[in-house]
Amino acid sequence: MANSLFAAYKGVQLGDAAISGFSVVNWESDDCRVILIDTADDDPVVNTDQDLADIAGAARVATSGALGSKTAILSGNTLTMSASNVTLTGVTGDQSEELLIYRHTGTEATSLLIVSFDTFTSGMPITPNGGDISIQWNASGIFSW
Repeated sequence: MANSLFAAYKGVQLGDAAISGFSVVNWESDDCRVILIDTADDDPVVNTDQDLADIAGAARVATSGALGSKTAILSGNTLTMSASNVTLTGVTGDQSEELLIYRHTGTEATSLLIVSFDTFTSGMPITPNGGDISIQWNASGIFSW
């Protein structure tokens, strides 16, 4: 697979009535978080997984707090999402091969999966050693569509 938006996220954002139980994600004001995934325990599928409940608990290595300083900038026909860099503190657990961003609602079944990153230029996979893990987003944005 390649880095990709989850189909359910795209459908919700575009008003697909077939995807029920979710509201449109307001990137700038909703609580969006990062989660490191061990794909040996669960390999997320962007075409079918919709919410955090679809990701096995054993696959969740570390989760951030709410992303800060989020912006959504429209330029021409491209919408680019950005946020402050993230630090996951004191991370232990399995090697992680994938990073997801999701909207945190406090309920797994309504926490919509947004984007999956499984292709990196460097830094992944990562084996936690109890230290902090810094995630630095690309200066041109986290993702666009």
